Amino acid sequence: MFYYFGKNYKFISFVSTFFTMSEKKNQYKQGIIKEFYFARLLSCADLCEKMDKSLPLVTKLINELIEENRVIENGLAPSTGGRRPLMYSIRTDMQYVVAVSMDQLITRIALMDMQNNCIGAVAKVNLVLKGNDESLAILTKAIDTFIETSTVDKKKIVGIGIAMPGFVDPQKGINYSFLKAAPDSSITEHISKAIGIPVLIDNDSSLIALAEWRFGAAAKEKNAMVINMNWGVGLGMILDGALYRGEIGFAGEFSHIPLFNNNKLCSCGKHGCLETETSLLVLVEKAQEGLKAGRVSSLQGIPSNSPEEAYNLIIKSALEGDQFAIELLSEIGLKIGRGVSILIHLLNPKLIVLSGRGAMAGRIWQAPIQQALNEYCIPRLAHNTTIEISELSYQAEMIGAAALVMENFEHLHLPKIETPRYKEAL
Repeated sequence: MFYYFGKNYKFISFVSTFFTMSEKKNQYKQGIIKEFYFARLLSCADLCEKMDKSLPLVTKLINELIEENRVIENGLAPSTGGRRPLMYSIRTDMQYVVAVSMDQLITRIALMDMQNNCIGAVAKVNLVLKGNDESLAILTKAIDTFIETSTVDKKKIVGIGIAMPGFVDPQKGINYSFLKAAPDSSITEHISKAIGIPVLIDNDSSLIALAEWRFGAAAKEKNAMVINMNWGVGLGMILDGALYRGEIGFAGEFSHIPLFNNNKLCSCGKHGCLETETSLLVLVEKAQEGLKAGRVSSLQGIPSNSPEEAYNLIIKSALEGDQFAIELLSEIGLKIGRGVSILIHLLNPKLIVLSGRGAMAGRIWQAPIQQALNEYCIPRLAHNTTIEISELSYQAEMIGAAALVMENFEHLHLPKIETPRYKEAL
């Protein structure tokens, strides 16, 4: 079909330009929301610096966001000697993110507001990833059910962030280890098409590092390593003030450094990897073996069919002073320390953060890891590296999944978020 517009071409050009400008303005607004999410409180001058935009433009956009009841005034900044700027923040309930935290055995799903508070209960799904052809379908159904049963309007959910183990390509939305999608699709396309909400994925260790860098122990650090202590042992890296994912997103496979001549088969198919001696699954196995050999411990009756329950019991016992549980953690800590010494020699980080599920053991890890550094590290290098235990701990992965959505927020194509006008909200 052919349309002749004649002299109306100028009008058509105007309409096209108008929509382009409107899209650009919405993108700027989403960029402002993103900056507020990570910084909490900002002035107009702060936003100008972060977004490299002019003060008149930023002021205009802030005023529009206030009129839309998405941004609120938050008083004056503390005095520094000059004029105190007016500070702003976003409404925590203006929009939400579905955060999905996955490991090889368990998937958790949460609805999070703009201050990373969980809204309602966290859903837990026993989802084994290895060798499971139905894992993607099960995951999609679980997320869809979670959203449908939520008390929050689906229109206010701006994205789904998924942290998952394996070799993840976040750009293509593919996991080369687990959750196989159809040949002509990807994990992100599959879930987004089924649910109708933008989806982003990334490696679990990278997102734990993102959470620690933005909100946790590595905040404001330019060079930090974040170790994800879970059923495997992952690594996220902050290098030169940015999250480092590697050429195609595969950086940080700390688990698979070949350190031991133990002839133990790793999940990657190789032998002697760090994971074969240091994963939390190994911890549970060693506990069960010790009890069978007659070790006296409060761990008697440790469940054999639930690694999660067994691990939680070991940690509880260790924190209560059980000698056998402490010995188990210390033995693994020494071996993790050997791996950490390699990181220190290669990358010379200022900070190493122990995070993820394993951080629940707290400072029990520090002494054996430090002992290993004393044994294996050049003193000058080890002296300048601090080891810290994450306060985010097991929540770090969930927060990282939410942060993944907000990190890419200005690039998401979203329908206009319906919020009551300021005067209507009063």
